[in-house]
Amino acid sequence: MKLTHLDDNDRPKMVDVSDKNDTTRVAVASGIISMSQDAFDAIINNKTKKGPVLQTAVVAAIMGVKRTSDLIPMCHPLNLSGINCDIEELPELPGFKLFVTAKLTGQTGVEMEALTGVSIGLLTIYDMVKAIDKSMIISNVQLESKSGGKSGDFKRGDK
Repeated sequence: MKLTHLDDNDRPKMVDVSDKNDTTRVAVASGIISMSQDAFDAIINNKTKKGPVLQTAVVAAIMGVKRTSDLIPMCHPLNLSGINCDIEELPELPGFKLFVTAKLTGQTGVEMEALTGVSIGLLTIYDMVKAIDKSMIISNVQLESKSGGKSGDFKRGDK
């Protein structure tokens, strides 16, 4: 399989999407951060010194989605039409699972944007409570689903 981000001389390039049709594209990504019970309780009870952790993580995730093309060299700047973030409490871990949904109508997908948003959101949680627990673990950053575009739909777990 030929890599699309390499030209005929194996030099890096940004893929030309000008011939692609505009389609509605949606991507959902997720990731988990596990932590000590003390850190989890501080977040849940809004007892951290740096402010409201989960609300700040959502804002950071949205900013991460919007700035993906500044961070990932071959990503196109996109005209996003929607970004949504959900955080699930995982008291049994203890920790949190962050979901980011990115949407647009355009010529290229939003998988990298959703994955970047999750990563930035989870890193923000880490940053805000690292004084309580430096051993937190960020894991399972993954694409959950995508729709639209030439390659079709993907849903994790489907065969």
